[in-house]
Amino acid sequence: MSDQLDQKTISKAYARWAPVYDLVFGAVFDRGRKAAIVSAERVGGRILEVGVGTGISLPDYARSNRLFGVDISEPMLRKAQERVAAQNLTNVEGLAVMDAGNLALPDASFDVVVAQYVITAVPNPEATLDEFARVLKPGGEIILVNHIGAESGFRQIFEQGFAPLARRLGWRPEFKWGRLADWAERHGGVTFVERRPMPPLGHFSLIRFAKTAGATPAAREPAQAVG
Repeated sequence: MSDQLDQKTISKAYARWAPVYDLVFGAVFDRGRKAAIVSAERVGGRILEVGVGTGISLPDYARSNRLFGVDISEPMLRKAQERVAAQNLTNVEGLAVMDAGNLALPDASFDVVVAQYVITAVPNPEATLDEFARVLKPGGEIILVNHIGAESGFRQIFEQGFAPLARRLGWRPEFKWGRLADWAERHGGVTFVERRPMPPLGHFSLIRFAKTAGATPAAREPAQAVG
């Protein structure tokens, strides 16, 4: 079975979800979102939210943090812009349409990178994680909240059977923990910090990596914010 997703499928899927995303997923993902924010604020500073979507997380950050949000879906970001304006979130520096696997942002420019429910919904998870590490300052953290596929049992069988439909919806349910562990080992500039089960039913995990040191590619210019 192919593990590939394509950007066009993902963009279309999230454009469809944009009008109802908060209603459908708001409560389901609330505990994971809040846990990611608590972890991010232990580091604090300048925080990048990749896959910021409708901006549902943005009001929950302390105003002392500076936030920048990116998403592949312009319809989702329009919702985020409305939220930022309505709630006068002056600590949000900008929102930009951007590919998570090709961030038009400078090296070492954020203290924390938060990606909630993103890694299983990008075409190349490892390249995307490389980008997270590139834009992160040494000593900073990558904080993921994501579904991690079962290694055995009924849930693994279900996830494998559900995978073709899930890809049309824009994500891969059978994504295994080993891919993240292997990425960190190959990268060499990050260390694993924590993996913690999240509701509902522990099917999701909060995962943290810390950046140590190492060479990064040449810096890129910041993307123009949507507006």
